[in-house]
Amino acid sequence: MTAGNPRSSSQGGYRVLLSQALPKLRLYYSEGSPYARICRMALREGGLVAKVQEAVTTLRDPAASVLTHSPVGRVPALVLEDGTTVTETTLILGWLDRVGSQPAMLPVDAVGLAAYGRVLGLLDGIAVWNRELRRPVDERSPSVIALEVTRAGRVADVLEEAVVAGAYNSVDAGYLALAAVLGYAEKRHTVWRWRLDRPGLARWFGQASERACFLETVPPPSGI
Repeated sequence: MTAGNPRSSSQGGYRVLLSQALPKLRLYYSEGSPYARICRMALREGGLVAKVQEAVTTLRDPAASVLTHSPVGRVPALVLEDGTTVTETTLILGWLDRVGSQPAMLPVDAVGLAAYGRVLGLLDGIAVWNRELRRPVDERSPSVIALEVTRAGRVADVLEEAVVAGAYNSVDAGYLALAAVLGYAEKRHTVWRWRLDRPGLARWFGQASERACFLETVPPPSGI
């Protein structure tokens, strides 16, 4: 290998970092995004902080720095060493596993994948509910809000049973996603009283919120 020509290999379609001479990867995030927070916590839990530069960006802004790398303009967005940009939380977690996250973030068994997917479904619904509440009152859809209120309660009740039975104990994608969505509700979607009648989930969150990865990525409050 000659100087200035760092070596790399390809595994499963992902380029694997083999030299410190390669440019540092960059993760674009918004401080309020729970989706990006999952990836930021994964960097910390997986021992990859030194390999990835975190860069905050604005959203819904024609001057947003992330638009230089992704026309989608959403976060998280991970810019690889060759300029390729990977978007979407689950795909980025998969890439982090490929380059050596310890522990691996994405579950490989059906039970773990189902647990992760359940929390992602909750997060998607909360995001829709939150967006509706950010609209002017006369532009909100009561039916959409009612649907998401019901969905959130239904999923949270299942999660209450799950954590009491011992689920979401291992730090993986499902664990981090659950910490992110409940943390989002604490800071940016406080209209959802998720703790009511869910002591097991509240205890679980209390323990998860003591982890360094959680404390280092707390979003600013939004007032909703």
